[in-house]
Amino acid sequence: MSRVYNFSAGPAVLPEEVLREAAEEMLDYRGTGMSVMEMSHRSKAFEEIITTAEQDLRDLMGIPDNYKVLFLQGGASQQFAMIPMNLMKNRVADYIVTGQWAKKAAKEAEKYGKVNRIASSEDKTFSYIPDCSDLPVSEDADYVYICENNTIYGTKFKTLPNTKGKTLVADVSSCFLSEPVDVTKYGVIYGGVQKNIGPAGVVIVIIREDLITEDVLPGTPTMLTYKTHADADSLYNTPPAYGIYICGKVFKWIKAMGGLEAMKERNEKKAKVLYDFLDQSKLFKGTVVKEDRSLMNVPFVTGDADLDAKFVKEAKEAGLENLKGHRSVGGMRASIYNAMPYEGVVALVDFMKKFEEENL
Repeated sequence: MSRVYNFSAGPAVLPEEVLREAAEEMLDYRGTGMSVMEMSHRSKAFEEIITTAEQDLRDLMGIPDNYKVLFLQGGASQQFAMIPMNLMKNRVADYIVTGQWAKKAAKEAEKYGKVNRIASSEDKTFSYIPDCSDLPVSEDADYVYICENNTIYGTKFKTLPNTKGKTLVADVSSCFLSEPVDVTKYGVIYGGVQKNIGPAGVVIVIIREDLITEDVLPGTPTMLTYKTHADADSLYNTPPAYGIYICGKVFKWIKAMGGLEAMKERNEKKAKVLYDFLDQSKLFKGTVVKEDRSLMNVPFVTGDADLDAKFVKEAKEAGLENLKGHRSVGGMRASIYNAMPYEGVVALVDFMKKFEEENL
């Protein structure tokens, strides 16, 4: 069975080299006589895996020394609660709502304090990023929150919001490591890894040290306190060890590909092929305003639900998997993360051209 082109939004395509390497090491990791899956998280071999993974991530992103890197569980959705529990000292936070995940995060944060939705693009089905150059940032806000790339709607912040000195917290689940990033502009960057970095089950949190304190909201569980994990180097309890091991391999793969500059170039090249076709197509159209388009998630529609369904079905038969749009919006969506090869996007566009000819 040959591998398909997998356009899933997550769990998503991983680099083939990484999967092959992991397969080779499955039964015996580097002479230990066991799989990483079976290994104690307190062992020398695993300690080397997690410290190397962290160092490679620090190298790739240029993470300064005053930021901690935490490998946690619970996915990005658990961070919706963990962030206010740890950061909402004044019980006030500002949220910029540009999609379902920011909307969910804001709703969760309301359990812990006052949430001000200082900008939103819900009026146009989240098809754009609002102007965030001069927002009514609350004077007593503990932080300003964004979801930087919106997986469902295919939008991306090209310019970070002006937080007027307040701490910026960003969910980068679907654009993690897709381009260079200035970590110092954020207080917290976090993301589930199952889109661009590894298997589901790991969330990476990059957090400035001054935000890690014992002064958390009353009733915050030990496991949901950043300090617990920071003090224990992500080994307070058994971490998602195998997932971290795969993430580490993906970091090495990105380094070998030339780092984040090279990734950005590669991603722009792939996205251009698809967007250029959408811009001139008579049947398909993109749903996002041009200047806010994501390099990672590309939603598109024909305008006819039956035709959309036919396209998804026939694409699957042609080896182009998981092109159905999110259930909340319908249509189609191609997620073209780091590990999606250029050839995959070309194959998709070729298929779209053929489908257009047959169905116009």
